[in-house]
Amino acid sequence: MEKSNNMNRRDFLKVMGAGATAVAVASCGMQKSGDKSASLNEIPTDAMTYRVNPNDGKKVSILGYGCMRWPTRKKADGTGEEIDQEEVNRLVDYAIEHGVNLFDTSPRYVQGLSEEATGIALSRHPRDKYMVSTKMSNFTPDTQTLEGAKEMYYQSMKRLRVDYFDYYLLHAVGSYSAYKQRYLDNGVLDFLLKEREAGRIKNLGWSFHGEQSFFDYMFSQNEVKWDFVLIQLNYVDWRHASGSNVNAEYLCSVLSSKGVPALVMEPLQGGRLNKLDFKSLERLKQMDPEASAASWAFRFAGSQQCVLSVLSGMTYMEHLQDNVKSFSPLKTLTTTEMDTLEDVAQMILKYQFIPCNDCKYCMPCQYGIDIPSIINHYNKCLREGNYSGKPTDPDYQRARKAFLVGYDRSVPKLRQADHCISCGDCMPKCPQRINIPKELKRIDQYVEELKRNA
Repeated sequence: MEKSNNMNRRDFLKVMGAGATAVAVASCGMQKSGDKSASLNEIPTDAMTYRVNPNDGKKVSILGYGCMRWPTRKKADGTGEEIDQEEVNRLVDYAIEHGVNLFDTSPRYVQGLSEEATGIALSRHPRDKYMVSTKMSNFTPDTQTLEGAKEMYYQSMKRLRVDYFDYYLLHAVGSYSAYKQRYLDNGVLDFLLKEREAGRIKNLGWSFHGEQSFFDYMFSQNEVKWDFVLIQLNYVDWRHASGSNVNAEYLCSVLSSKGVPALVMEPLQGGRLNKLDFKSLERLKQMDPEASAASWAFRFAGSQQCVLSVLSGMTYMEHLQDNVKSFSPLKTLTTTEMDTLEDVAQMILKYQFIPCNDCKYCMPCQYGIDIPSIINHYNKCLREGNYSGKPTDPDYQRARKAFLVGYDRSVPKLRQADHCISCGDCMPKCPQRINIPKELKRIDQYVEELKRNA
């Protein structure tokens, strides 16, 4: 039976019922739950969906744990933050108990702390219960020599407490010039190929942000057999990729033709598909009132046959539980559901979001600008209807106040966009290739306009 599309906000919230918490998460961003006693027994421990890696025949959980966003806490001496190792251990234990067996990290994640924390948590379990994935994140000149790259490689092995890597990646390559500089001219790729031959790398691949011509080039050469590729895939970027990304539908078609499996990053498009605007969320709730916005994105990614595993950076237990539930087992999307997600993607595209995934690679800014928080606030206001370009709009004053008050609460004044000098140092670090100075200037101009129109 076809459901009506005329559900109003009050009826929508009634349909949500006990799921009101999900609305809070969807509208206000990722919130840490105050209740850590949620029942862990509602989700079966033996229902995880697995895919078989065609290279080695091993079963990989279709939900992989991305270790970019481990929970942190303030240091006891107040000098900054540290990883909350006890909470990391708890998350890893739950994930492994429920069938997750792939954990992906990098020397760059969580300001360089992720590998150590991941290694501590995983080493408490038998080695055959988990697979480790990490990267050659040689973005700085000192790591782009062969000696520097080798030091990073062996340091990763030490921090992760392993003597081999199940998956190892060339990190964020997207152009031939960067590939040549970071991996070819310095002999790093030759070293990694020898490590694979020696069995210390079981699967060698690369993560892609960049030009389609470069992606095609990597498969036009016969010198290297790639075991997998990490690509950005979600129901928006499937056919509507922007910035430094290529349509995932195309990437999957190439990988499938080559027999190369895909690992997936950004299934939630930097969290945006978990924090939808009211109209988009309403459309999903009409299909299934109980399903979270995130679950639709994960089911979409898992429904693609090119995909070996979908990586998710799960900071809190409720995120982990929801994602485990989505894949225990995976319920492949129907054609109707696929079509609806395309409709939702079209709705999302009407908003001019900045494609920041909050990776924080642009940080720290030498001038103290809090780049991710500025962009996140802007995107949040777009999503929640607190962005209005015309003073004549009926809702302008309410949106104006919400934007300005929220901006001051989210970003200290000395770290706001008006302090950016457009030096451009952040731009080469951004995997999404956002013109950060341009976007900060645009946001600052909008803030000044709001202030003038009091």
